[in-house]
Amino acid sequence: MSDTPIPNARQSGTFKIGGALAVHRMGFGAMRITGPGIWGPPKDKAEALRVLRRLPELGVNFIDTADSYGPDVSEELIREALHPYKGLVVATKAGFTRSGPDRWAVNASPAHLKEAAKKSLKKLGVEQIALWQLHRVASNVIMADQFGAVKDLIDEGVIAHAGLSEVSVAEIQAAQKIFPVATVQNHYNMMSRESDDVLDYCEANGIGFIPWYPLAAGDLTDGGTALARVAKAHAINGIGATHAQIALAWLLRRSPVMLPIPGTSQVKHLEQNVAASAITLTDAQFQSLSR
Repeated sequence: MSDTPIPNARQSGTFKIGGALAVHRMGFGAMRITGPGIWGPPKDKAEALRVLRRLPELGVNFIDTADSYGPDVSEELIREALHPYKGLVVATKAGFTRSGPDRWAVNASPAHLKEAAKKSLKKLGVEQIALWQLHRVASNVIMADQFGAVKDLIDEGVIAHAGLSEVSVAEIQAAQKIFPVATVQNHYNMMSRESDDVLDYCEANGIGFIPWYPLAAGDLTDGGTALARVAKAHAINGIGATHAQIALAWLLRRSPVMLPIPGTSQVKHLEQNVAASAITLTDAQFQSLSR
């Protein structure tokens, strides 16, 4: 019988999205439970459902998805596995249309955003979406019109809280004049920190920061000397932590508003990711990795 403790996302700490939705900071991104190119059903639906059903057992109560993942497939699988979502916050997004594998076209017209949000409401089987995010700010639509559509969705009760994705500080500030921004989801990981200014702004204003691509799709799993050294230092039963776990621990340490959402289609990888919640980096380790 193994002495290895069961991983639990509670160890990552808690953050209140919009000052109201309390979630454990280690979440789950549900993009990878779809087919190749984020298109169609997963190759192994049974395993995808096992991954989703394992989430609450591991203390993961924040799930991030989007209508464009599949499209619709991710939302449908989440409903099949976890409805009625007792104790879970399921966030979704809209702002893309899809025409095939790896094909993404921005569509943030007010009409599309409203239609997509109401469609997600039905797909997920909820009376209100807890957190809905504008997947992209479109350059060909007046910004205030896009943000106005989000406010309308809040006023109509379709969504409770709203967020943004891939935005600058200026865009967050423009949105805040129209609706309360609860979360920001930008590309961010240990190797890609172009959004440091956005993260700092979110921290100063109590906005949840959701880093997508938190492990750079494998780039951080091989790691360099510092990553390997820190991973070796965090050993359980003589087995060092994985480089991916240290990269996730670095994110959690980077800011109290950080909400990592590593995604996977395999239970084994899910458990490894959640286990990073228990890793506490020393000041010296954090600084070494940050350099």
